[in-house]
This record gives sequence, C-alpha cells and structure tokens, in this order.
Amino acid sequence: MSAVSLTPRALYEEVAELLRQRIFNRELPPGSWIDELKIAEELGISRTPLREAIKVLAAEGLVTMKVRRGAYVTEVSEQDLREVYELLSLLEADAAGAVCRVASDAELAQLQTLHNELEQAAQPGTGSRERFFELNEAFHLQLLEMARNRWRKQMVADLRKVMKLNRHSSLFKSGRIEESLKEHRAILAAVLERDAERAVQRVRTHFSNGLQAAV
Repeated sequence: MSAVSLTPRALYEEVAELLRQRIFNRELPPGSWIDELKIAEELGISRTPLREAIKVLAAEGLVTMKVRRGAYVTEVSEQDLREVYELLSLLEADAAGAVCRVASDAELAQLQTLHNELEQAAQPGTGSRERFFELNEAFHLQLLEMARNRWRKQMVADLRKVMKLNRHSSLFKSGRIEESLKEHRAILAAVLERDAERAVQRVRTHFSNGLQAAV
C-alpha cells in the first residue's frame, strides 16, 4: 500500500486532521477501534506522531482512550447529544445577541449572502446535501466569528466536532431541512433588525427543534 502524502506542517496535526475527516465521513465509524499498526503503515509514519494525533482527538472528544487497550471512535449517547445541544444553544444564542450589538453592516450583508447560498443549496436538483450541510455549519460559524469572542468560538468548534459523530442524522429526518431553513430565516431576520432578544430566542428554538429531530 502506497503512503499517503502529508503536507509539511506538524506531522501529528496532519495525521489528526486526516483521522478526524475519516471519523466524520464514517470511514472510522463510532465504536470502531483505531488500528495503530495498520494506519502507521498506511501513512508511512512511526506510531509516535500517530499516538500524538490520537491524544488530540481524545481531547476533542472524538475518540476514547482505554489504558492498555488503545483508542476507539467515541459513541455518542442520547444523553451526550442532549448535553451538547444544551451547551451549543446557550453559547450560540449568546453569540447571536452579541452580533446584533457589534456586527458591522458589511458583516450582516455577508451573513445574508451566506444564507442565500444555503437557500439555493436546499432547492431540489440545484445542489448536494453535503453542500447544504457545509453551508448550514458555515452560517453558524459566521455568527460566532461576528460575535468577536474567540473563546466562545473555540468552545463551539469543539462541541460541533462531537455533534458530527451523529452526523446529519437530524437533518435527514423528513421535513427537517425545510424546518431548519425557516429557523435560519427567522434568526437572520432578527439579526438584520439588530433585535438581540429575538435573535437569542430564535437560536434557542432552532437548537431545541434540532435536538428533538436528533434523538
């Protein structure tokens, strides 16, 4: 088996990103053990950077390490999802309120453009579901960027990695994409009007509905 070409940044970071994407793409499904020997051979690397990469993923909650047994991809329980959604609701609702106060008109225009792309991707025959999922997440991350709090942004990024272990399951449910779009429209409208209280409430509703679809 030929070695995969790795870019010249810290080797363990590159390996961590490669494994992260395999987890998100279900090439390494929840509950599966990470075969260090096989992966190290495939990548043409020693086990040292691989183990460092696994530690990074463990810190993110994507893998679970067992003493003297190795590591496996974390399985997300219903309680895990409830806890993650609860924290995301609090953090992202707070961010939406902040955006109403601090975002520039140009930033709000960028958010509107991003939402327009999301609407287009949701139309039958005009885009893939993967594109919709990417834009859906990009909308949320753009709100966080505009809120100007890097610590909150980092916390949400880590929580969203765990949420991806249950990748897209809520949006696959019948009618959920259409409902999610309506909720995004409501969030956007409140933000564009700089109505912080309404923006906060609409983000909370969005996550509440998302959780109901996910569990």
